[in-house]
Amino acid sequence: MSMRELRQSPTAQMVSPDMQEPELMLECRQLCKVYTQGPERVEVLRNLNLRVYAGERVAIVGASGSGKTTLLNLLGGLDLPSSGEVMIAGLNLASLNEAQRGRMRNRNLGFVYQFHHLLGEFSALENVSMPLLIAGNDVRRSASRAAAILERVGLGHRLEHKPSELSGGERQRVAIARALVTEPRCVLLDEPTGNLDRHTAREIHALMAELNTQLATSFVVVTHDEEFARSLDRVLLLRNGQLEELDAATRAAIAARGLAASLVEAPVQDAAHGE
Repeated sequence: MSMRELRQSPTAQMVSPDMQEPELMLECRQLCKVYTQGPERVEVLRNLNLRVYAGERVAIVGASGSGKTTLLNLLGGLDLPSSGEVMIAGLNLASLNEAQRGRMRNRNLGFVYQFHHLLGEFSALENVSMPLLIAGNDVRRSASRAAAILERVGLGHRLEHKPSELSGGERQRVAIARALVTEPRCVLLDEPTGNLDRHTAREIHALMAELNTQLATSFVVVTHDEEFARSLDRVLLLRNGQLEELDAATRAAIAARGLAASLVEAPVQDAAHGE
């Protein structure tokens, strides 16, 4: 049973010692983001609402320029909204200063991007250890945890290799390991397989599904990959500054027509951040 089915089922609404409402991991309320360029005012997101529960996998799709990356940056506390609230595990990001937001991100969130953003002069082990060292863990403990998560993503034999010595799929596995090494409650992913061939992308998708099952980590994924999006618990379409949940029939139609052909309405132009 998917997280969405669990929340909607009569069983989930009953008071029972054996069944609890899934924990609300991430929430945004009436989220707005406006950019001003000279006399022009560009409203990218308007009164957007979203809830993501613990262990849930959510895809966000939309045309290029619709504001997907802007939304992901707001969810991760990398940018602040013009109005509205973003809550991570019940904590309002707007109530934190920059240093506090940084600590919150380190403890609760992981990030994976289309480009891996690994540090070229460091090994896979050192790259994955970095978030733990930043959090104040000692070197030996950080290396041990980094080695364990790299083993989990199938790279236990590549610990000392630098990014230039790894394949594209291996580099993205290192990036995923780095995002998961702090055991975050939610991972935000921006086109995580956009630069990979289809075979390697499917391997990464399978890895993410396995880790989601093992670790009960929430995943919020911006993607143009319709096959990947369909495999997740929910698919949300970002259009005209708001999210629309796609039901089963709509998802089937998208599968038949293709995602790009299905995004027929012109999106709000995200002039400042492209996506």
